[in-house]
Amino acid sequence: MKILSKNVYVGPNVYANFPVICYQIDIGELENWPSVKLGKGFTDGLLKAIPSLQKHGCSYGEEGGFVRRLLEDEGTWIGHIWEHVAIELQNLAGSSVTFGRTRSLQDKGCYYVVYQYHQRDVGLEAGTLGLKLLTHLMPESVQKAIGADIDAEFDFAQELTDFIKMAQRKEFGPSTASLVAAAEERDIPWLRLNNYSLVQFGHGKYQQRIQATITSETKHIAVEISCDKEDTHNLLNDLGLPVPQQLMIYSDKQAVRAAKRIGYPVVLKPLNANHGRGVSINLMSDDEVITAFHEAQKHGTSRAVLVESFLSGYDHRMLVVNDELVAVAKRVPGHVVGDGRSTIAQLVEQVNQDPRRGVGHEKVLTRLELDHQAKRLMDEAELDEDSVLEDGQIFYLRSTANLSTGGTAIDVTDIVHPDNRAMAVRAIKAIGLDIGGVDFLTEDISKSYKEIGGGICECNAAPGFRMHVSPSEGKPRDVAGKVMDMLFPAGSKARIPVAGITGTNGKTTTSRMLASIMKSAGFTTGMTSTDGVYIDGHLTVKGDMTGPTSAQIVLRDPSVDFAIMETARGGIVKRGLGYTSCNVGACLNISADHLGQRGIDTLEQLAQIKRVVVEVATDCVVLNADDIHCLQMAEFCQAKQICYVTTDPGHGLVRAHIREGGMAVVLEKGINGDMITIYDKGAHIPLLWTHLIPATIEGKATHNVQNAMFATAIAYSFDTSLEDIRQGLRIFNTSFYQAPGRLNIFDEHPFKVILDYAHNPAAISTIASLASRLEVKGKRRIVMAMPGDRRDEDIQQAASIVAGTFDSYICKADDDRRGREHDEVPRLLKETLMAKGVAEDDIMLIPSERDAVEAGLKSCMPGDLLIILGDNITRCWKQIVHFNSDHSADPDTADIQPSQDFPEKLYAPVENKFELGEGQRIVHDERGVHIVVERDEESD
Repeated sequence: MKILSKNVYVGPNVYANFPVICYQIDIGELENWPSVKLGKGFTDGLLKAIPSLQKHGCSYGEEGGFVRRLLEDEGTWIGHIWEHVAIELQNLAGSSVTFGRTRSLQDKGCYYVVYQYHQRDVGLEAGTLGLKLLTHLMPESVQKAIGADIDAEFDFAQELTDFIKMAQRKEFGPSTASLVAAAEERDIPWLRLNNYSLVQFGHGKYQQRIQATITSETKHIAVEISCDKEDTHNLLNDLGLPVPQQLMIYSDKQAVRAAKRIGYPVVLKPLNANHGRGVSINLMSDDEVITAFHEAQKHGTSRAVLVESFLSGYDHRMLVVNDELVAVAKRVPGHVVGDGRSTIAQLVEQVNQDPRRGVGHEKVLTRLELDHQAKRLMDEAELDEDSVLEDGQIFYLRSTANLSTGGTAIDVTDIVHPDNRAMAVRAIKAIGLDIGGVDFLTEDISKSYKEIGGGICECNAAPGFRMHVSPSEGKPRDVAGKVMDMLFPAGSKARIPVAGITGTNGKTTTSRMLASIMKSAGFTTGMTSTDGVYIDGHLTVKGDMTGPTSAQIVLRDPSVDFAIMETARGGIVKRGLGYTSCNVGACLNISADHLGQRGIDTLEQLAQIKRVVVEVATDCVVLNADDIHCLQMAEFCQAKQICYVTTDPGHGLVRAHIREGGMAVVLEKGINGDMITIYDKGAHIPLLWTHLIPATIEGKATHNVQNAMFATAIAYSFDTSLEDIRQGLRIFNTSFYQAPGRLNIFDEHPFKVILDYAHNPAAISTIASLASRLEVKGKRRIVMAMPGDRRDEDIQQAASIVAGTFDSYICKADDDRRGREHDEVPRLLKETLMAKGVAEDDIMLIPSERDAVEAGLKSCMPGDLLIILGDNITRCWKQIVHFNSDHSADPDTADIQPSQDFPEKLYAPVENKFELGEGQRIVHDERGVHIVVERDEESD
């Protein structure tokens, strides 16, 4: 079996709205070996290795359905079996996952196998181990037929144990997992910030963090006090709270003297350790104290060891959250009960048969182990593993009651005496913890410590929740919910508004327009785009940042209170979305781009990919009513409403939608030009004339008119005021500094230059259309290219679109040829232009973008318009700005006036009254103001 590809989706994707792993496989010879041909021995071996597979319902939807698929009719194939095994292995490791899907592809023997995961490494390892198991179980004849590399030493039981231990290192522990579950129940989003237990709850400015059960509200000094057992003891003792006598020592001799001073029996514990490590109790002799001292030093990070008076009674963990006692568990050390027949080793094995017990934190209880501590206790009792206990005799294998060492917990929250309850709350408040655990010893928790005695042996920061969430006996307590309620009180916010924007063309400009609007409305925006990640208008990470990683950068930023997620096809195909949902999802258009890549060959398939963004929208979906592929997405939307955008005021579907009270943004003709108009609940709201939006170039850049309409629709869906929408659109322009590569106009040469990143036929069509509508006194010229990874027909279509629109053409290639020959793309462009009737003399073929741009600039005469479709936008812009033209000295150009489409700057140039230093130059900003800057070839 060959794995053709592997994708790990971190968020919503084309298969599911949660993380999944997808393999594309070719099973080769195994296509001839469905499960019924592999034989009953294969099925029996599989069910023996993983008995819980018998519970899988599969397509039958009932327990045992998967086994029926294995045995009935023609059986099922190895990809489908692998899917179920990978799911169940994760469940055995403690990850509750259920979703899986296996479908055949067009090529015979090829399938995609999809299954859910919680933690990436665990999900992948489940797939690897599952494949090993299935191969090992196949008949020898099949193994030989497929050339399988069989490991004769393969021991699945041991491999499974190792896998479970690995999963526990990677997955959340029980406390963190319970907090995540509580957050999900309250619709509070969360992000894992590292490979351990650091988790962010909430987004942007509303975020809170936890590390295990330490929160972002936990005071550092309180943690320091609780970690120092001597400081804790002294603080509580000074407040009159019940604590044992305690002395800190540094040697075994000091330990013996301290024990005698306090009086036997005593307890020895490290100054700072947790989970009961290094704690020895009920020590009765000097030799036991010496041994316990050295054991304590092994587990503590300090040389200091504490000697305490031994308090009798049962061990209780009292959990305090936000100054409230929320749960109490009576903890019993790991033990066995004799039956008069079985040895201690056999009794341990019987206890471990309890399905609630597992490896480490895998399940509610931890397996008992006959380790060093157990053997020490057996030695003290003059017992060993082969000793037989009397019927009913209890033998403790641990001296402490921690669940992590096999102990059990009994919930006793409802019977705690009020004095004991107040004592626990006062102790945690005294230390200063928002979440704290009090280890309290008493014979009866239902009676006051003031009457029967008892004492606090420890107070813990980051207390474990497992004993309260899943007690061995008694009622489970929603302690994690109490923490969530503390971090996010009723009425507080956890989510920031999120806008998801996808489509083929116009995503970046629409995102920037929306950012301008929301900034006018007073928000601190975080925006992902093909240019980079922008926080409050400042570029923080440069590059194509339209995937899930960049989305999480925005959601993690503590200053952001509005997120704008430009979401491209590539990110969705490779890794899914970086956000689980958005308030408003918009799809601008669907046109040919990147077709023929990653199995996406048609517009319908491309639309299915981009549809993911609108599927996860909760409040509103904004769709292009003039694009049939966008319209068809409406039936997949789960949002509360749909807002249609159309440039056709006579659109029948939109008219019907409006008459039913729906929302739409429509471009309407008026006596003064085109008006962007909003319809909502029967209201007709004229917003803004298109010629008043600078980015539209007097309304002639129709693609930016449409982008402004989408930005309007999205902003209005967030209840943004009309004035803020108008203001945001009025102040937005397409300068290089505000929107690099998006209709950047430079008009300080005697000719005009427009730089744009149009890189597919639809985008190039909008630029060609704009060029034909602009008033140009000279010639129209173009420097053009197409990315090398586009299909030949796409490149030819782009050339066909511009043919006849321009007076001269320079055909170039992008810097990255993407698998094409050096001049393959420009040759194909030239051939198509000539086939469409463009004279060869009007076409130049210059593969280098740098040389092509320079040649285009040099070819221009006063009054010309030059369109440059650039790849390296920054370099192209520098070439345009720094180009030295001799035309300005030409007396024949003196009477040439700028066209109305390119008005003069508001500020006239001023005479240079200062001298430039070496390496300095003068540039003009968008207002025409002169600025002296240092020359920097990399960036200005």
